[in-house]
Amino acid sequence: MISRKVAVIGAGAAGLIASRELRREGHEVVVFEQSDRVGGTWVYNPNVDSDPLGLDSSRTIIFNSLYESLRVNLPREVMGFRDYPFVAQVNDDGRDPRRFPHHTEVLHYLEDFANHFGLIELIRFETEVIYVGLLEEEEELKNKWVVRYRKKGEVGSSSVAHEVFDAVVVCSGHHTHPNIAEIPGIDAWPGKQLHSHSYRVPEPFSGQVVLLIGNRASAADISKKIFTVAKEVHIASRSTMNVSPTKWFGNNNMRHHPLVKCAHEDGTVVFQDRSLVRVDVIVQCTGYKYCFPFLEISDIVTVDDNCVGPLYQHIFPPVLAPGLSFIGLTWMAPPFPTFELQSKWVAGVLSGRISLPYKDKMIKDVEAFYFQLKVAAVPKHYTHFLGEKQFDYADWLAAESGCQPLEEWRKEMAKERDRNATARPESYRDEWEDGDLIVQAHEDFSQYLPAELCGRTSKHSFELISIQMPTLTKVGNNTVMIADPRTLLIRWFFGERAGSFLLTACTKQKLPAHSL
Repeated sequence: MISRKVAVIGAGAAGLIASRELRREGHEVVVFEQSDRVGGTWVYNPNVDSDPLGLDSSRTIIFNSLYESLRVNLPREVMGFRDYPFVAQVNDDGRDPRRFPHHTEVLHYLEDFANHFGLIELIRFETEVIYVGLLEEEEELKNKWVVRYRKKGEVGSSSVAHEVFDAVVVCSGHHTHPNIAEIPGIDAWPGKQLHSHSYRVPEPFSGQVVLLIGNRASAADISKKIFTVAKEVHIASRSTMNVSPTKWFGNNNMRHHPLVKCAHEDGTVVFQDRSLVRVDVIVQCTGYKYCFPFLEISDIVTVDDNCVGPLYQHIFPPVLAPGLSFIGLTWMAPPFPTFELQSKWVAGVLSGRISLPYKDKMIKDVEAFYFQLKVAAVPKHYTHFLGEKQFDYADWLAAESGCQPLEEWRKEMAKERDRNATARPESYRDEWEDGDLIVQAHEDFSQYLPAELCGRTSKHSFELISIQMPTLTKVGNNTVMIADPRTLLIRWFFGERAGSFLLTACTKQKLPAHSL
């Protein structure tokens, strides 16, 4: 197999798993990270962009989009990488043992992952990549890539260094540059606007009438928080919510509307059904733009209406493959497992263990894919949307990479999460009925637990305990009969160390883990 020198841009979740897979495949890896720590978008920053809409190109850019209260919207069993389970660390202060934990728990997990696999030594922190391009000056350097970079805070041409690589893997994320909906008349509208990228806490919206545009996860979560302090909350979106906001909160001060038609200088906003509301603040929960300001590849890869392309399987530009690749462009799929499978494929292709189709074949496949989207009337900005195709895509990557496919329990758990979130949008993080899948997941995890968690021995086991109020029934090792699967305690034994955590509470009765 071929060992290549590979640059990885970014040390978030995608960059970390890419660097691990590349090194496992025998490549020399250098990771460039502009911040001072790993985690990427999972690092919380209370500061926001100087331009709350992100339109001013000279603005001070904050690369993090987390709001303070964010909890993940996938169960931790689904979120984690395959051989490094995202299990709760209940004996560690500051960790969140919930099944759908706070965002800080994800950052802890990524830090643990980076430390466990020795990835920190690969990362050049506080280093900004300012240029990535093909090096074509000399024949012996043909098809190689130059990366120009500088330490954060340094200015001037003398501060710029460069290095030559055989390949570049872009893992820079796509939650930094806001996508803004165009609203006729908005320039004369007197209220305040911001993008959800610049939302952190609800207190600034106290006593105000707030309009959120969008109906995906951020709009739903932010509206719930703002609702606690605002005078009124309105949500405008192309499609209706799963349930009415009144059902969510039992209060009539939240309303759903169709899309915004226009805004007026008297402060009113008119919707497509001709209803109107006088609004103080508009929060645009309208997603993000893909942006790669450091890439200089002569328009071979472009971003057109949020379609990055042409890319074979959302990863390789046919003309530049395998020297340039992208990890993490797809969405509406479990991100970390998808990053992992994409990374395995890229690492194997670069080593020569896996062969790509010929360039012309890849181009034809991309053109056929675009044609299918066009025939199905799929908007261009949905090019990287997976949705119902997420597991077919994952299985394809696994087959191409020669690795195990996603576990069936993980697929079923993700589907059950979607069903539960539709049925219980206000409480799905704390109320669920897939205890049998949880059992399967944790039985599977037992083969992957990191060695240092197992004390002095390599033996580890777990007990599963079913709780049916008001009784507590111990069922035994590795088996469980769950009368009320909405509440489940899993106790882990790591050699001489032991810990337990309550994954959730019952529907109407809160039962803290320490009470068991």
